[in-house]
Amino acid sequence: MSKRILVSGGSGFLGSYLCESLLKQGHEVLCVDNFFTGRRRNVAHLLANPNFEIIRHDITFPLYLEVDEIYNFACPASPIHYQYDPVQTIKTCIHGAINMLGLAKRTGARIIQASTSEVYGDPEVHPQREEYWGRVNPIGPRSCYDEGKRAAETLFFDYHRQHGLDIKVVRIFNTYGPRMRPDDGRVVSNFIVQALRNEPITLYGDGKQTRSFCYVDDLVDGIIRMMNSPTGVTGPINIGNPAEFTIRQLAELVIEMVGSSSELVLRPLPQDDPRQRQPDIDKARALLGWAPSTELKDGLVHTIGYFDELLSRETAFA
Repeated sequence: MSKRILVSGGSGFLGSYLCESLLKQGHEVLCVDNFFTGRRRNVAHLLANPNFEIIRHDITFPLYLEVDEIYNFACPASPIHYQYDPVQTIKTCIHGAINMLGLAKRTGARIIQASTSEVYGDPEVHPQREEYWGRVNPIGPRSCYDEGKRAAETLFFDYHRQHGLDIKVVRIFNTYGPRMRPDDGRVVSNFIVQALRNEPITLYGDGKQTRSFCYVDDLVDGIIRMMNSPTGVTGPINIGNPAEFTIRQLAELVIEMVGSSSELVLRPLPQDDPRQRQPDIDKARALLGWAPSTELKDGLVHTIGYFDELLSRETAFA
């Protein structure tokens, strides 16, 4: 049955793929974004669809609409962007969650929260299971995002317990793919852009810290499965790829695939940067029937192609 669905942060990297997938399923989609990190180009190909609408709005202010479902994805997700205005970041996480939950309460909508693996902080448990409470510095430079997302989870479960809201919470691990911003400071986009430009590739620390990279198509499939899961499945549920790589391995793979002359350069590790990150996805497998299917190398082919075209276009118009 067709639904009226709100996607906050809908012109961002992940949000734009969600809008696209939901439209393909025949739903009416309201893309809500203040365009701080989201880009109109990410959803430009959807504008001709009569079931698609863009609303410029900052979710730290209330929004009055009639909707059946809400995907709350509005928040800068890369350190460069969320540390640019940390007060606004935590307001987006907390005030934004309150406003979206209030909208869900008024309309009776089901609502899903895009939480993050950053709620685990620099973990002492590996891989990270949903039962692990995390190890987060509450006053560090990353805490506006880490603690903001943790507080948002608290709000979701309090609204669920107190008001009976139909909630879902997913904890998203490192995701990559086309439509990432070249300036977002995330490791995959950084490495690809540096390699395409034959610039030195920056490794922080010794490069032995690990991450698990999930291709965007796999991630969006998991998120939509979570939204459509039975009412009793509230989460939080990890959505990510359990294949673990060191940052150095990723850099070397990107250099090889691009055919770049880039060299590796070491820089000090930023404060509170996690040393290891790997999702335990047993719950996602059992409750959603979901697991990622895209190998890192296959996903990088599409992502490198996207950035190659993007940089070529920017050079042509420079």
